[in-house]
Amino acid sequence: MTEAEALRPGRKRDASRDPAILDAAIEVLAETGYEGMTIDLVAARAKAGKATVYRRWASKNELVLEAVACLKTAGLDPDSLPDTGTLRGDLVAMIKPHSIQDAQRKMQVMGGLVSMLTRHPELVETAQEVIVEPRVRVTRFLLRRAIDRGEIRADVDVDTLALVSSSMAAHRTLIQRKPVDRAFLISIIDGVLLPAVGIVPETAEPAAAR
Repeated sequence: MTEAEALRPGRKRDASRDPAILDAAIEVLAETGYEGMTIDLVAARAKAGKATVYRRWASKNELVLEAVACLKTAGLDPDSLPDTGTLRGDLVAMIKPHSIQDAQRKMQVMGGLVSMLTRHPELVETAQEVIVEPRVRVTRFLLRRAIDRGEIRADVDVDTLALVSSSMAAHRTLIQRKPVDRAFLISIIDGVLLPAVGIVPETAEPAAAR
Protein backbone atom coordinates (compact mmCIF):
# COMPACT_ATOMS: atom_id res chain seq x y z
CA MET A 1 0.00 0.00 0.00
CA THR A 2 1.32 3.41 -0.91
CA GLU A 3 1.60 6.29 1.54
CA ALA A 4 -1.21 8.09 -0.29
CA GLU A 5 -3.51 5.05 0.01
CA ALA A 6 -2.72 4.66 3.69
CA LEU A 7 -3.58 8.29 4.32
CA ARG A 8 -6.88 8.27 2.45
CA PRO A 9 -9.60 6.93 4.77
CA GLY A 10 -13.07 6.58 3.41
CA ARG A 11 -14.80 9.46 5.15
CA LYS A 12 -16.59 12.14 3.18
CA ARG A 13 -14.49 14.92 1.67
CA ASP A 14 -14.93 18.41 3.14
CA ALA A 15 -14.78 20.68 0.09
CA SER A 16 -14.47 23.80 2.24
CA ARG A 17 -10.74 23.10 2.71
CA ASP A 18 -10.00 22.84 -1.01
CA PRO A 19 -9.42 26.55 -1.81
CA ALA A 20 -6.90 26.99 1.02
CA ILE A 21 -4.98 23.88 -0.03
CA LEU A 22 -4.96 24.89 -3.71
CA ASP A 23 -3.75 28.39 -2.82
CA ALA A 24 -1.03 26.87 -0.64
CA ALA A 25 0.01 24.59 -3.48
CA ILE A 26 0.40 27.56 -5.82
CA GLU A 27 2.44 29.50 -3.25
CA VAL A 28 4.78 26.57 -2.59
CA LEU A 29 5.11 25.81 -6.31
CA ALA A 30 6.07 29.44 -7.03
CA GLU A 31 8.65 29.42 -4.24
CA THR A 32 10.26 25.98 -4.64
CA GLY A 33 9.47 24.77 -8.16
CA TYR A 34 7.85 21.42 -8.88
CA GLU A 35 10.90 19.39 -7.85
CA GLY A 36 11.18 21.05 -4.46
CA MET A 37 7.46 21.02 -3.76
CA THR A 38 6.20 18.38 -1.32
CA ILE A 39 2.81 17.49 0.10
CA ASP A 40 4.25 18.16 3.57
CA LEU A 41 5.10 21.74 2.58
CA VAL A 42 1.66 22.31 1.08
CA ALA A 43 -0.11 20.84 4.11
CA ALA A 44 1.93 23.01 6.48
CA ARG A 45 1.24 26.16 4.44
CA ALA A 46 -2.50 25.38 4.36
CA LYS A 47 -2.48 24.50 8.08
CA ALA A 48 -3.89 21.10 7.19
CA GLY A 49 -2.86 17.52 7.89
CA LYS A 50 -1.13 15.52 5.19
CA ALA A 51 -4.01 13.06 5.29
CA THR A 52 -6.40 15.91 4.50
CA VAL A 53 -4.46 16.67 1.33
CA TYR A 54 -4.19 13.02 0.26
CA ARG A 55 -7.93 12.50 0.72
CA ARG A 56 -8.38 15.02 -2.08
CA TRP A 57 -5.42 14.40 -4.39
CA ALA A 58 -3.61 11.07 -4.74
CA SER A 59 -0.33 12.66 -5.82
CA LYS A 60 1.58 15.92 -6.11
CA ASN A 61 0.99 15.81 -9.85
CA GLU A 62 -2.81 15.73 -9.43
CA LEU A 63 -2.66 18.57 -6.90
CA VAL A 64 -0.58 20.78 -9.19
CA LEU A 65 -2.81 20.12 -12.20
CA GLU A 66 -5.92 21.22 -10.30
CA ALA A 67 -4.21 24.15 -8.56
CA VAL A 68 -3.02 25.62 -11.86
CA ALA A 69 -6.40 25.02 -13.51
CA CYS A 70 -8.08 26.91 -10.66
CA LEU A 71 -5.88 30.00 -10.88
CA LYS A 72 -8.04 33.06 -11.36
CA THR A 73 -8.02 34.36 -14.90
CA ALA A 74 -8.69 37.91 -15.99
CA GLY A 75 -11.81 37.94 -18.07
CA LEU A 76 -11.97 40.01 -21.23
CA ASP A 77 -14.84 42.31 -20.48
CA PRO A 78 -14.55 45.34 -22.81
CA ASP A 79 -16.71 47.41 -20.48
CA SER A 80 -14.20 46.94 -17.65
CA LEU A 81 -11.13 47.90 -19.66
CA PRO A 82 -9.89 51.51 -19.72
CA ASP A 83 -10.78 53.66 -22.73
CA THR A 84 -8.70 56.82 -22.49
CA GLY A 85 -8.85 57.62 -26.19
CA THR A 86 -5.21 56.68 -26.85
CA LEU A 87 -3.35 53.38 -26.96
CA ARG A 88 -0.68 54.63 -24.58
CA GLY A 89 -3.28 55.87 -22.13
CA ASP A 90 -5.08 52.53 -22.23
CA LEU A 91 -1.90 50.49 -21.73
CA VAL A 92 -0.69 52.69 -18.87
CA ALA A 93 -4.11 52.57 -17.21
CA MET A 94 -3.84 48.78 -17.09
CA ILE A 95 -0.78 49.03 -14.83
CA LYS A 96 -2.17 48.76 -11.32
CA PRO A 97 -0.44 47.45 -8.16
CA HIS A 98 -2.70 44.42 -7.82
CA SER A 99 -2.36 43.50 -11.50
CA ILE A 100 1.44 43.75 -11.30
CA GLN A 101 1.50 41.49 -8.24
CA ASP A 102 -0.84 39.00 -9.86
CA ALA A 103 1.19 38.88 -13.07
CA GLN A 104 4.48 38.43 -11.23
CA ARG A 105 3.02 35.64 -9.09
CA LYS A 106 1.81 33.84 -12.19
CA MET A 107 5.22 34.15 -13.82
CA GLN A 108 6.77 32.62 -10.71
CA VAL A 109 4.26 29.78 -10.92
CA MET A 110 5.19 29.26 -14.57
CA GLY A 111 8.85 29.10 -13.53
CA GLY A 112 7.95 26.47 -10.96
CA LEU A 113 6.20 24.43 -13.63
CA VAL A 114 9.03 24.34 -16.17
CA SER A 115 10.42 20.94 -15.19
CA MET A 116 6.93 19.46 -15.01
CA LEU A 117 5.79 20.70 -18.41
CA THR A 118 8.26 18.49 -20.28
CA ARG A 119 6.92 15.36 -18.58
CA HIS A 120 3.26 16.34 -18.55
CA PRO A 121 2.39 18.05 -21.85
CA GLU A 122 -1.28 18.04 -20.89
CA LEU A 123 -0.45 20.86 -18.47
CA VAL A 124 0.94 23.15 -21.18
CA GLU A 125 -2.47 24.18 -22.52
CA THR A 126 -3.79 24.86 -19.02
CA ALA A 127 -0.73 26.92 -18.08
CA GLN A 128 -1.02 28.90 -21.31
CA GLU A 129 -4.70 29.62 -20.75
CA VAL A 130 -4.56 30.71 -17.11
CA ILE A 131 -1.09 32.27 -16.84
CA VAL A 132 -0.11 33.72 -20.22
CA GLU A 133 -3.24 34.25 -22.29
CA PRO A 134 -5.31 36.58 -20.05
CA ARG A 135 -2.83 39.48 -20.26
CA VAL A 136 -2.10 38.77 -23.93
CA ARG A 137 -5.83 38.80 -24.69
CA VAL A 138 -6.25 42.22 -23.09
CA THR A 139 -3.29 43.72 -24.97
CA ARG A 140 -4.59 42.24 -28.21
CA PHE A 141 -7.97 43.87 -27.59
CA LEU A 142 -6.42 47.29 -26.87
CA LEU A 143 -4.31 47.11 -30.04
CA ARG A 144 -7.30 46.20 -32.18
CA ARG A 145 -9.34 49.01 -30.67
CA ALA A 146 -6.52 51.43 -31.55
CA ILE A 147 -6.73 50.15 -35.13
CA ASP A 148 -10.51 50.62 -35.18
CA ARG A 149 -10.24 54.26 -34.10
CA GLY A 150 -7.55 54.92 -36.71
CA GLU A 151 -4.74 55.54 -34.25
CA ILE A 152 -2.43 52.84 -35.64
CA ARG A 153 -2.10 51.08 -38.98
CA ALA A 154 -4.43 48.22 -39.84
CA ASP A 155 -1.53 45.98 -40.88
CA VAL A 156 0.11 45.99 -37.43
CA ASP A 157 1.01 42.46 -36.31
CA VAL A 158 -1.35 42.43 -33.34
CA ASP A 159 -0.82 38.80 -32.34
CA THR A 160 2.96 39.14 -32.12
CA LEU A 161 2.96 42.53 -30.38
CA ALA A 162 0.43 41.29 -27.81
CA LEU A 163 3.07 38.80 -26.63
CA VAL A 164 5.84 41.35 -26.11
CA SER A 165 5.01 42.61 -22.62
CA SER A 166 4.33 39.16 -21.17
CA SER A 167 7.45 37.70 -22.76
CA MET A 168 9.70 40.48 -21.49
CA ALA A 169 8.11 40.33 -18.04
CA ALA A 170 8.70 36.56 -17.92
CA HIS A 171 12.35 37.03 -18.90
CA ARG A 172 12.83 39.70 -16.24
CA THR A 173 11.16 37.56 -13.54
CA LEU A 174 12.55 34.13 -14.37
CA ILE A 175 15.97 34.85 -15.90
CA GLN A 176 17.10 38.21 -14.52
CA ARG A 177 15.38 37.69 -11.16
CA LYS A 178 14.29 41.32 -11.06
CA PRO A 179 10.89 42.74 -10.08
CA VAL A 180 8.35 43.67 -12.72
CA ASP A 181 7.36 47.13 -11.53
CA ARG A 182 5.53 50.10 -13.03
CA ALA A 183 8.69 51.72 -14.37
CA PHE A 184 9.69 48.53 -16.20
CA LEU A 185 6.26 48.14 -17.78
CA ILE A 186 6.23 51.80 -18.84
CA SER A 187 9.63 51.30 -20.47
CA ILE A 188 8.19 48.45 -22.56
CA ILE A 189 5.20 50.56 -23.61
CA ASP A 190 7.27 53.63 -24.56
CA GLY A 191 10.40 51.90 -25.79
CA VAL A 192 9.00 48.86 -27.60
CA LEU A 193 5.26 48.67 -28.19
CA LEU A 194 4.50 52.24 -29.23
CA PRO A 195 7.49 52.58 -31.59
CA ALA A 196 6.53 49.22 -33.13
CA VAL A 197 3.12 50.61 -34.11
CA GLY A 198 4.51 53.97 -35.25
CA ILE A 199 3.66 56.09 -32.20
CA VAL A 200 6.15 58.40 -30.52
CA PRO A 201 4.94 58.93 -26.94
CA GLU A 202 4.57 62.61 -26.05
CA THR A 203 4.79 62.00 -22.33
CA ALA A 204 7.02 59.26 -21.03
CA GLU A 205 7.62 58.23 -17.43
CA PRO A 206 11.12 57.33 -16.18
CA ALA A 207 12.32 53.98 -17.48
CA ALA A 208 13.24 51.14 -15.16
CA ALA A 209 16.81 50.87 -13.94
CA ARG A 210 18.70 48.40 -16.09
